[in-house]
Amino acid sequence: MNGPAPAPQPSAHLASGGASPALLEARSLTKRFGGVTALHNVSFDLRPGEIHALCGENGAGKSTLIKTLSGLHPHGSYEGEIRLDGVEARFRSLADADRAGLAVIYQELALVESMTVAENIFLGRERRHGPWIDWARTHRDAATLLAKFQIDIHPETPVNTLGVGQKQLVEIVKALSKEARLLILDEPTAALAGAETGILLRILRELRAQGVSIIYISHKLNEVMSISDRITVLRDGASVATMATAETDIPSIIRHMVGRKIEDLYPRTRTLTPGKEMLRVEHLTVAPKAHAPACLHDISFSVRAGEVLGIGGLMGAGRSELLLHLFGAWGHRTSGTVVLQGLPHPSPTPATSIQRGLVMVTDDRKRFGLHLDLPIGTNLSLSSLHNVTRGGRLDPVAEEQINQKFHAALQIKSPGLWARAGSLSGGNQQKIVLGKALMTAPQIVFLDEPTRGIDVGAKLDVYQLINRLTAEGKAVVLVSSELPELMGMSDRIIMLHAGAVGGVFARTPFNQEELLAAAMGQR
Repeated sequence: MNGPAPAPQPSAHLASGGASPALLEARSLTKRFGGVTALHNVSFDLRPGEIHALCGENGAGKSTLIKTLSGLHPHGSYEGEIRLDGVEARFRSLADADRAGLAVIYQELALVESMTVAENIFLGRERRHGPWIDWARTHRDAATLLAKFQIDIHPETPVNTLGVGQKQLVEIVKALSKEARLLILDEPTAALAGAETGILLRILRELRAQGVSIIYISHKLNEVMSISDRITVLRDGASVATMATAETDIPSIIRHMVGRKIEDLYPRTRTLTPGKEMLRVEHLTVAPKAHAPACLHDISFSVRAGEVLGIGGLMGAGRSELLLHLFGAWGHRTSGTVVLQGLPHPSPTPATSIQRGLVMVTDDRKRFGLHLDLPIGTNLSLSSLHNVTRGGRLDPVAEEQINQKFHAALQIKSPGLWARAGSLSGGNQQKIVLGKALMTAPQIVFLDEPTRGIDVGAKLDVYQLINRLTAEGKAVVLVSSELPELMGMSDRIIMLHAGAVGGVFARTPFNQEELLAAAMGQR
């Protein structure tokens, strides 16, 4: 987000200067949950054949708004009015909205892991021949849809074998198969690599050209600028600004989002002279399991105290697998050595890694980082219970004291430690994951996509945390799919390609074209 955004490509009716009547309109929507007001007099409209972006910090009300528009919060549970085609819409369920031609793609995927791609696409709308499912037609229709959107996934592939990005594309195809005239996408590219993001944005432009109206929610403001016709900003549950994309810029959007001016999106405070070597990896080759073909090949690197080592690459390059293996959660080492704080680290487990000062923040906080149904306090202390155990028993007073310390230090916005982790916004959930890791008192911190799906304000909190860690002499390894973030916060960068090192770069400064070439194996 630190460079000029691509010029927006407005739809035909907007480019001509005419404003079409609204297809969907929210008038003074107010939504309360007990004593908490999540939306306050929000007004918003969507025109035919328009891509309208919604921006705002986590907790600004974006998710509540789309759940209200789509019937998940039914008519009667909110104040104000929703109008579709100029007539009040009284959706009492998602099914009502679906029948009206409105489809929603949520950030949390709703695929059935045990089913195939084709089965998921047509789930609930099965292709039948009499009482039986017509499998040949199901696979043929799914293949046609995937080919139409140029997505290279076989219809009979089990969903549980796909990566997160591929699952997101399947979810999108599933929604598009309904031929909805109004599409809502909530952070659709959060888990996508550059190539997959390009596919999605191309699909959306084609749909807009066909007259489909789209509400697009994303924290990636370069994407917002490149794809949208208009932008509405929410802050603290209220709509604070609506503007034509061609007439605004990223600093203005951020100013509306956070209510203040932010000068530097990547405020890296650099250590002039890195300290001692904290981690060294030499000629590492790893397979998913014993006797399987290797996925990581002959990888060598080191990271020093006070340094941020960035690791980039395209999806499938092996970034997460590398961190997971070094942490002890994945893979079978076939060759190579790992030295952690001067001592061999031959057969790690997560427990032994944490004991030796290495901790990892996963890229999937909902699946691997949190127990969403448990309180914040339980989640925070989960990896460091030995620090609050006395005589083999948990000391609740000591646990609460340290939990309160980290809750305050990370500025987690919640009613208290007793609040359920799953009830918080994405940015605050991520802070819990970071707090849980930091409570282990690590010396080396692996951060795998630590800002995925969180807003600009929460990202800045993460970046400042990285600065504090390196200022304290800790080493940080940062994996990110966002090149600007990787370039802005790293002292050195390794780009992986097909499980091997495609290039190593020192800040001179970094060159985006060279980094991409290395990621694609062209360097």
